[in-house]
Amino acid sequence: MKRFIIPTLLITFLIFGGIFWWNQNNKPVSTNESLQSFIIPKGYSASQIGNKLEDQNLINSALAFKFYAQVTSKSKKIQAGEYLLSPSFSLFKVVNQLTSGPVEEWVTIPEGLRREEVVEKYISVLKRNEADAEVFRQDFLAITVNKEGFLFPDTYLFPKDITPKQIITAMVNQFRTTFRDEWEIQAKTLGFTMHEIITLASIIEKETGVASERPVIASVFHNRLKKNMRLESDPTVIYGIKDFNGNITKKDLQRLTPYNTYMVSGLPPGPIANPGAESIKAALFPAKTNYLYFVAKFNKTHQFSSTLTDHNRAVRKYQLKR
Repeated sequence: MKRFIIPTLLITFLIFGGIFWWNQNNKPVSTNESLQSFIIPKGYSASQIGNKLEDQNLINSALAFKFYAQVTSKSKKIQAGEYLLSPSFSLFKVVNQLTSGPVEEWVTIPEGLRREEVVEKYISVLKRNEADAEVFRQDFLAITVNKEGFLFPDTYLFPKDITPKQIITAMVNQFRTTFRDEWEIQAKTLGFTMHEIITLASIIEKETGVASERPVIASVFHNRLKKNMRLESDPTVIYGIKDFNGNITKKDLQRLTPYNTYMVSGLPPGPIANPGAESIKAALFPAKTNYLYFVAKFNKTHQFSSTLTDHNRAVRKYQLKR
């Protein structure tokens, strides 16, 4: 019988020790009931969240948080965003708050979206119901009539009840922060206004399949403008077509609109999308080339040419054989 006593005592000790450990770590850190901001960045694991909670003195043990969140599978329900938590919350309550959804949401706006696409991104992430979504959409589009190109693509943290005006103000302010004084000086050196540079950057953004090609694509447009050649950019044509169906035709290229750069010389009246910093930099600091043409290849890159003969040869190779 004695040989069973030690294992039994050990098991009993472990059970009661585990219960004591859990009870201690489930207790609130303090009696302070004030709420504080707790932000979960995108991609954070349960371990990272637990460590951050412990660092901010919102829980007693990151290990206890990870254990409870993973055993109950609640870690899968925790979303990135901002939460309001108190040191007076038990571990149970902290986890319940984190699984109930954030008071603020991370919204990532990719480069190259039109304002109509930007607003749909916000509606989707902020989870507006159908009626609210339509009001939100109309307000956003009304305010941004003259702000295409200046809704800076970035990742933003916004309250769920934020207004379109507040979102637009934040995005335009982010653009102003990004467009540095030296960029404005460079624009003037090139003989462009800021608005013209953003217009050109938006075309570069829409034409780019591979990021490293931005400066080269920019050089083509700069070279064509210097020679008073039309830009002949399909994305500009598409922007000028209301309710574009996704298939550009020869008839579309012959349709006269202010944005049809096959028929209108120079830059279009304004940006055709909202470019990111890299496309703006490419517009300001293009590569030095003699290229006047480019055509898309099979792998999203482009074949660049300096003469029409070489360009036509590239078109036959990469486009007409498809």
